[in-house]
Amino acid sequence: MSSVRKMEAQIDPRAVVSPSAHLGAGVRVGAYAIVGDDVELGAGCVLHPHAIVLGPARLGSENVLHPFCSLAGDPQDLKFAGERTMLEAGDRNIFRECVTISRGTAQGGGITRIGSDNLFLAYAHVGHDCVIGSHTLFVNSATLAGHVIVEDFATVGAFSPVHQFCRIGRYAYIGASTVITQDVPPFSRVVTERTTQCFGVNAIGLERRGFPGERIRSLESAYRLLLRSKLNTTQALEQMRATLNGSADVAELIAFIESAERGVTK
Repeated sequence: MSSVRKMEAQIDPRAVVSPSAHLGAGVRVGAYAIVGDDVELGAGCVLHPHAIVLGPARLGSENVLHPFCSLAGDPQDLKFAGERTMLEAGDRNIFRECVTISRGTAQGGGITRIGSDNLFLAYAHVGHDCVIGSHTLFVNSATLAGHVIVEDFATVGAFSPVHQFCRIGRYAYIGASTVITQDVPPFSRVVTERTTQCFGVNAIGLERRGFPGERIRSLESAYRLLLRSKLNTTQALEQMRATLNGSADVAELIAFIESAERGVTK
């Protein structure tokens, strides 16, 4: 790297920056961060400590890479044999901790493309040859297989995997833990149906924590009223007070339910 570029960029002496990398004005590279061969970082990019950009890669201006994110790594494709492929990204993207984004493959056109103003929360993954628009949101652990297209302003919810070659339309919203195996139309909301329910007392866990049988039996009686009787929640709480008012644990359960602002799982 030339002395001029060194003066323009702020590079921690503990960072590793390839001589073939090109850093724009005001780039900051933190301790133990790595900038690989044939990487271009536009003006104002920030690599926090331990962030990695391998290469080849072209990032625009003011992108922010948080610790342990890894951009432009080899594609996770068994057919990949070391061909020259790339990652291209626009401006003002934020890559939070442990985000991973792969370069393209020769079979997929050779380039993974990302637009501008996107937010990738921790552990999100973008596979090889994906095309991401602008202003998208990838919530924690949202995962794209290869060759996925995500259009502008789309949201991919937490822990949601998207099958290869699927498309996510503009302004679409994918709820958390939703498996996507077909295209998601623009402007739509898609979510896996929830079937979460309560099955009663965590008796084994309470026993392991030293709860005597009497305390557990009181809680089991309370949960039978709450879950298995034909009483509504208000009526079940009244019955608990009437029949189990000597139990501090039941009193805690009643107070918790009555203070719930989002309802309780039953």
